[in-house]
Amino acid sequence: MDFIFIEELRVKARVGIYPRERVAPQMLELNLTFGVPDAAAERDDIDDTIDYAEVIKRIREDLAERHFNLIETLGEHVVAMLFDEFGAPWVKLRIAKIGIMKDVRRVGVFIQRGRDGRAIFDTD
Repeated sequence: MDFIFIEELRVKARVGIYPRERVAPQMLELNLTFGVPDAAAERDDIDDTIDYAEVIKRIREDLAERHFNLIETLGEHVVAMLFDEFGAPWVKLRIAKIGIMKDVRRVGVFIQRGRDGRAIFDTD
C-alpha cells in the first residue's frame, strides 16, 4: 500500500468544553497519513488516488461548521470522513490544539486504524 501524508495542516475549529474554548475558533494542527490504492502509481492518474487538495478542503470546510466538545471526537470525525468520503483503507491522524495552556506547546490525540476498525499501534 502507498501512502499520502499531510503535515502541519493548520485549521481553525471550535473544540473544547471550557468557556474560553467555546468563545471563538482555535488553531489546530493536523498531521495525516492515509493509504491509497497502488493503482495510482501504476497508471499515473489522479482518478486512481485520493486528491490531497480535496481532503484539505473538506477538512477545513467541515471543521468550520461544527463544534466538538472533545478533540477525540473531532479526530474520529476526520478519520470517518477519510474512510467514508475518500475511501482510504488506512488512516493515521495526530491532531493538536496549539498553545492552549501556559507552558504547553500542544495538547492532542493520536488515532491510527484500518478501515476494518482495528487499531494499529505504530506511533511513529
